[in-house]
Parts: sequence; C-alpha cells; structure tokens
Amino acid sequence: MKYGFGIDLGGTTVKIAYFDETGNMLSKWEIPTVTEDGGSRILPDIAASIRQFLDGSGIPDTAVLGLGIGVPGAVNAKGVVNRCVNLGWGVFNIAQELQQLTGFPVKAGNDANVAALGEYWKGGGQGCSNMVFVTLGTGVGGGIIVEGQLLHGAHGSGAEIGHLVLNRDETARCNCGKRGCVEQYCSATGIVRVAKLHLESTGTPSVLRQIPELSCKDIFDGAKAGDQEALAILDQVYAYMGEFLANVCSVVDPEVVVIGGGVSKAGDMLLTGIVPYFKKYVFHAASGAAFALASLGNDAGAYGAFKLALDAFGA
Repeated sequence: MKYGFGIDLGGTTVKIAYFDETGNMLSKWEIPTVTEDGGSRILPDIAASIRQFLDGSGIPDTAVLGLGIGVPGAVNAKGVVNRCVNLGWGVFNIAQELQQLTGFPVKAGNDANVAALGEYWKGGGQGCSNMVFVTLGTGVGGGIIVEGQLLHGAHGSGAEIGHLVLNRDETARCNCGKRGCVEQYCSATGIVRVAKLHLESTGTPSVLRQIPELSCKDIFDGAKAGDQEALAILDQVYAYMGEFLANVCSVVDPEVVVIGGGVSKAGDMLLTGIVPYFKKYVFHAASGAAFALASLGNDAGAYGAFKLALDAFGA
C-alpha cells in the first residue's frame, strides 16, 4: 500500500490530508496561510508540516507516492502558477518548488478544478464520466470532467464558468474587470446584490427590509417563510442560474451537475428552483443532466488534490 497527501491551499488556511491509495482519508489538519512577504513562507510551511507529520507518525518516505495541491489561481499542466493575487504570488513553477522542499513528486491544479475532481471521485459525481461542478460561494468557481478527464485548458484556466457573461447591459464591473459575469448574480454576494437592487425598485413590504446587513442566508430563510419579495428575488436568481448552467451543459453534455459552495446549503430548495429554468434554456439533447448537491464539503479539495497525485504517480 502506498500513501500520499492532498493539499487544499486557501487564502486563510492550508488544509492537508493524508490518504491511502484507495482514497481513504487517514488524517487531516490545517495550518495558517502566511501571505506576508509575497507569500514566501507558504510552501516552506507546507513542507515543514508534512515532514513533522511523517516523522511524528514514523512513516518512511518510501511509503509516499507524492503530493497533490490545489491553488487559488490558474495553473498549467506543468505546474506553473500564473499569479495568485490573494497569496501575493507571481508566475513560478509550484510543482518544482514544492518537490524540492519536500523530496516528493508534486502535481498542482486550480483549486476549483481540484475540488471538482474530488467530488467526481468520491462525492456527488461518483459513477459518472462527464460532470460539471459549480461552487456558489463568495464567487462562482467550477470544474469540468469530460470522459473521465479533468479539463485544465491550454492556459490553466479551463472551467472559469463564473465569468461567462450573462448580461451585456450590466454597468457594474465584476471583480475580474468585465461586466455582467455569472458571479455578479449567482454567487452569495451576487444574490445579495440582486436582492438589494430588487428591493430598491419596489415598495412592497418585506422582512428583508428590516435586516441591516442582508445575507444570502437571510434571503433563503425569507423565502422559506413565504416572504413574497424573497421569493421574487430567488426566482430572478434561479433564472440566472438555470440559463448559466444550460449554456455550460449545452457545450459539455454532462451526466450530472454537482453544486457546492456556501449557497448549496439551501439544499433541495436551490435545485428545485434551478431545474425548471435549466430545462427552459438548455439545448434539448443535453437536457438529461441530473442535478446533485456536493457531498464532500470542505474536504473536496483535499480529495481531488490527492487524486491528482495518484493519477500522476500511482502504480
């Protein structure tokens, strides 16, 4: 039996997990992501933490097949990171550098793509060969599996589905610099934005007007309680999501669309709202896609990162 590590590198914490080659997670822990000095301590800290774990557990280096790491930015097939603004990184080969620090072979990928791989392998996409994974959180991320293979793209930015343009008439800029991106309407922050614009345009009484710091959860809670304005807001959001996912699925034709991220905590209510609009907008031959909620939670990135290493370095 061989073993390895899956690393999910975030802006606040680094999640590290230790797996056997069948995909059983045997241990997991977190360390802080230190972004000072251009993020120069991040990789040495990861290497030191892994070394401490191996030495403390009495695990020989020969038992380790390699490491996988998911990074919040574009990463090409050779492991070259093309700027991670939140970490202070520019362009460099993260796979080579982490291999030099740890002594183990390393495979790197974009964090959303890697989380998709985790859900495909051990989560909501198990048993499928074609899957679309979308994370609805502060932003909108995604990952696409085609014929059992993770889509990376020529420049490491495959499946940046959160920046498809939904509204050419939008005047506000997305964080990416464009206008009218999916992220502006379907992320947790985007849903709040849609809600505020809606409430400004109507004078209808609503429980949402009484909440000073409106959150995405407040909107779903209001809808569950029967608030008409909350229901109207979510209907707008579901229409955006349905159109967006219909466009993606018309290209990919997946067996399943797996939805994760904080917004997915709304559960079946979210899926029930999206599907009618998806059916309205999707190309008929791709209309058979099933919808499922992500099941691995915050562990998806670690599972997917290890799967990267297993596929690259396993027997």
